Amino acid sequence: MLEARLGSTTLLKKIVDALKEILSQSTLDCSASGIQLQAMDNSHVSLVAMSLRRECFERYRCDRNVALGLDLKSLMKVLKCASGDDAVTISAADKADKLQLRFESAGNERTADYELRLLNLEQDHLAIPETDYACVVHMPSTEFARICRDLATFSESVVIACSKDGIKFSASGELGSANITLSETSKGDVSLQVEEPVTLCFAVRYLNSFTRATSLADKVKIGLAADVPLLVEYPIEDHGYIRYYLAPKVDDPD
Repeated sequence: MLEARLGSTTLLKKIVDALKEILSQSTLDCSASGIQLQAMDNSHVSLVAMSLRRECFERYRCDRNVALGLDLKSLMKVLKCASGDDAVTISAADKADKLQLRFESAGNERTADYELRLLNLEQDHLAIPETDYACVVHMPSTEFARICRDLATFSESVVIACSKDGIKFSASGELGSANITLSETSKGDVSLQVEEPVTLCFAVRYLNSFTRATSLADKVKIGLAADVPLLVEYPIEDHGYIRYYLAPKVDDPD
């Protein structure tokens, strides 16, 4: 039996909105320690990993491991039936074919119950190796979203170059070129940990999809190392995260 309650549906809406841009369907792996998700997009270029520890929830119970296969767009449609300040409880029996969602208004004047059909999804869990990134950057999530949006105007590819002088985002195409550089600030808005310089090229459409998670966190963590996927991590309050991994492009940027 799984039962997990959040005091507000707003957080769950933000999480599902961030996931459904990359994944149409996925499996939530529920255990006594919390809820995990790991899946690749259909093109097998990017990977998403999400973790919500049990401390994220007002109330959490999971008697034995449960895998919940969900259509994320359908889940989002159900969540839109709730007001932002409604509490939400998700529950499922051990061998259920439906997920139950209950929305309760602040004063319990209104209660709404929904059922969402579960899917039988076969997914391979990939071992994500621990990586010592040559460059780790922390920056405002809104700034990262703005940069990705602006550079998409110029090219389908973005070159990210990181050194002790700063992190530089570049794009060029028929329209022209754009270069945006951020340096470390004394206020700590941008911080850099650089072991060695790294320059890699990525598909900007995936980066823009990742920025759907901007509303989850004020800061985003970016990890870069030669010949390994880019890490883009958004913390979820103090008890979870969404991590996106994106393979670098091997061809020359256009």
